Amino acid sequence: MLQPQATSNALARYNQQVPTPSWHAPWELSAVISGHLGWVRSIAFDPSNEWFATGSADRTIKIWDLAKCCAGADDGLKLTLTGHINAVRGLVVSPRHPYLFSAGEDNQVKCWDLEYNKVIRHYHGHLSGVFALAIHPLLDVLVSGGRDCVARVWDIRTKNEVTTLAGHDNTVGAILTHGADPQVVTGSYDSTIKLWDLVAGRTLSTLTHHKKAVRSLASHRQTFTFASGAADNLKKWKTRDGTFMQNLSGHNTSINALAVNDDNVLVSGGDNGSLHFWDYETGYCFQKTQTIVQSGSLDAEAGIYAMSFDMSGSRLVTCEADKSIKIWKENATATPETHPMDLDNWTREYLALKRH
Repeated sequence: MLQPQATSNALARYNQQVPTPSWHAPWELSAVISGHLGWVRSIAFDPSNEWFATGSADRTIKIWDLAKCCAGADDGLKLTLTGHINAVRGLVVSPRHPYLFSAGEDNQVKCWDLEYNKVIRHYHGHLSGVFALAIHPLLDVLVSGGRDCVARVWDIRTKNEVTTLAGHDNTVGAILTHGADPQVVTGSYDSTIKLWDLVAGRTLSTLTHHKKAVRSLASHRQTFTFASGAADNLKKWKTRDGTFMQNLSGHNTSINALAVNDDNVLVSGGDNGSLHFWDYETGYCFQKTQTIVQSGSLDAEAGIYAMSFDMSGSRLVTCEADKSIKIWKENATATPETHPMDLDNWTREYLALKRH
C-alpha cells in the first residue's frame, strides 16, 4: 500500500504531464449582417482582407465589404452573384488570380472572374451535390468533393479533370490542400479522413479514429497540423503522416465548421448553434457560447454551417441557419484577472481524455 507521501509524489509526477494552456480573451458578438434569404452555407475571404464572399441556400453568392460589415454599416453588401440553381456549399478565392470558385448542390463547380463579375468556366464531372472546395496553394489546381463520394482534381485553366481521388464510402464533406505532401486531405461522412498523394492519385493513409461523420477540417498554418470535427469528438493530427495527437472533447453535436487562427485559437461551430473556443496548443476549452438567432427566427434555426477567421485572425465570421452572418471579436478589456482559466477543471478533463 502506498504511503500518503508516495501517493502525492505519484500524483505530482502525473500532473506534470498536464500542459498549461495559454490565456485567450473571450470572444463576443460585434455585428450581425442580414441579406441572404436562406441558410448561409459557405464563406471565403479575399487574400487582401478587404472583402469576403458568402454562399447560401438562396442560390446566391454575396460579396461583402469587411470593414463596413465590422462597423455594422448598412451598405456592407457590394455585389450579388447569381447562377447556381441550388444551395452554394463551397467557396474559395484564388490568391493568384482575380477568380472566385463556387460549388453547389446543383452538381456544379464554377469559376467567376471578379473583374467582370461573371462565370468564365464550368468544371463538369460531379454526379451529385458538391459540398467542399479547396484551391492548391502552389499549383493552378482546384479540388472539389461531394455526395458522389470522390474528390475531383481540376486544372483551373483547361477545365480538365486531372485525377479522381476515390476511396470514400460516403459524402466528402471537407477538404484541405497543402504545398507539401499530403497535398490533399479529405474528411468524409463515412467517418474517415484520407491523406492523398496528389501525383499518384492514391491514398497515403486512412485515419479511422472518428466514429461519426467528419464534416469539418481546419489546418494550422504554422505547425503543419490539422483538426477534424465530428459529433463524437474534435481531433488533432500531424499533417505529414496522419499521426493522432489528441482529442478535444465536450462539443457534443455535429461539428459543421472549424476555424483556427495564428494566435492558436480554434473555434468549433455546432449544428445546434453552439460555439466552443479552444486553445489549439493544449486543447483547453476557454469559452463556450451560443449564437443568438435573429428576431423573427425560431430557436430551432440556431445552427452554425460555416465559419472563417479573416486574414488577420482578429475577426471571426460565422454563417448561420437564421440566414444571418455574424462577426465576432475578442473582448478588448478582458484580462487574465477578469477572466481566469479554470485550471483545476482542465487538469481533471485532460487526465480523463481518451488517448485515441
